[in-house]
Amino acid sequence: MRASTRREFLHRLACGFGGVALAALLADEARAEPGAADPLAPKPPHFPARARRVIFLFMHGGVSHVDTYDPKPKLAELNGKPLPIAKPKFEFAPTGNLLASPWKFKKHGQCGTEFSELFPHVADRADDLCVIRSMNGGNEVSHGPALLRMNTGDGVFNRPSLGAWTLYGLGTENRDLPGFVSFSPSLYHGGAQNYGSAFLPASFQGTRVGDGSTPFARGSLANTAPSDAVDLQRLQLDLLNSANRDHLARTAADARLEARIATFELAFRMQATAPRVFDLSQEAKQTQALYGVGAEPTDEYGRQCLLARRLVEAGVRFVQVNHGYPRNYWDAHSDLRNNHSTMARRVDQPMAGLLADLKQRGLLNDTLVGFGTEFGRTPAAQGTDGRDHHPHAFSMWLAGGGIRGGMAHGSTDEFGYYVAENKVTIPDLHATILHLLGLDHTRLTFRHAGRDFRLTDVHGEVVKAILA
Repeated sequence: MRASTRREFLHRLACGFGGVALAALLADEARAEPGAADPLAPKPPHFPARARRVIFLFMHGGVSHVDTYDPKPKLAELNGKPLPIAKPKFEFAPTGNLLASPWKFKKHGQCGTEFSELFPHVADRADDLCVIRSMNGGNEVSHGPALLRMNTGDGVFNRPSLGAWTLYGLGTENRDLPGFVSFSPSLYHGGAQNYGSAFLPASFQGTRVGDGSTPFARGSLANTAPSDAVDLQRLQLDLLNSANRDHLARTAADARLEARIATFELAFRMQATAPRVFDLSQEAKQTQALYGVGAEPTDEYGRQCLLARRLVEAGVRFVQVNHGYPRNYWDAHSDLRNNHSTMARRVDQPMAGLLADLKQRGLLNDTLVGFGTEFGRTPAAQGTDGRDHHPHAFSMWLAGGGIRGGMAHGSTDEFGYYVAENKVTIPDLHATILHLLGLDHTRLTFRHAGRDFRLTDVHGEVVKAILA
């Protein structure tokens, strides 16, 4: 059978079960490990892990650090005046004089970490958070490369995502659900590469639920509704597997086909498991209210955060909860006050609800939760009321899973332009996340194109000061 004819046959025969996972595999010719009977089976870490799973809360567009997590009184003092130090050579657009933050900062928790009034609910969790104020994203000043660098470690070339590397290193604990799920990822600025597997086996790529253009309440795993003809589907799948195994017997190992066979089986099993896990109506009204589900403007992100908890509780290894383009976009080139106020109101309560819910269920101890963005915003104004892209210094936070809570790590200069102390690069961040999962970033490698690749390439140091 010709390859093109055979592929069409597989598409048609499989359309009755799990089409979304299969379509992703058929569209991606990434190779799989030859002879791997179950590439997603749980694997032992390199050393005892502090975290078993990750929830990454990603804010697409560039959250301003000097308006959220990095207070700069000097901006208020010199508001409207020229920056007295040299600006970076790499700027996305021209900026003018310094712009004070329109939001007030105050100390929270026993730790006394300062947060702006944009995130009052998250600030109430201050003692659980490690705020990193010294992130540096290199020279990636546009969204596409910056997103790819944050999610894959490389802003130029197609590389496996952080979630894919995590799944490759550890496998997953629930074989009836995807091991790596990405909620509402943008179709732009790198698109599927941000949750893809690149040259890693296709089994490790993320499963997309929704997109940045569609309300999440209408997002779902396609083709996973329980079937009225399960027995017939099982016969179809057995026939397909028999044909594929016969083909493998004649042609020896075909790593891509082996990965596809495994995905057919996963897609079939998901029909029984996924609808139950995705059904938020099973949650108590009190729990839904904690996340802001059923209220505006928190319903959208609240649903995502609550479902993230349900997935990790069910054994999913890595969940990325995106808030981004085009409907939820933090790109405040102008109208900073309205943009950041609107976006923060949508995510503040859901994120805090997630932290509180994980903690009271005993899940925060071994679940690493991270808040991130692709870069910060300039302390100087773009126009009269905006801030431009700024990868040279920005803020993130981590909680749970072996992280020291109640602290701020690193600092920027008095204007928030450059990292002044304890710089944390993206390879450092990735190395630290893998370390908490029990993985040595220098040993987690994959042979491709004649060399051993890793998430951190030849860079990255574990940030030991933020470990519990």
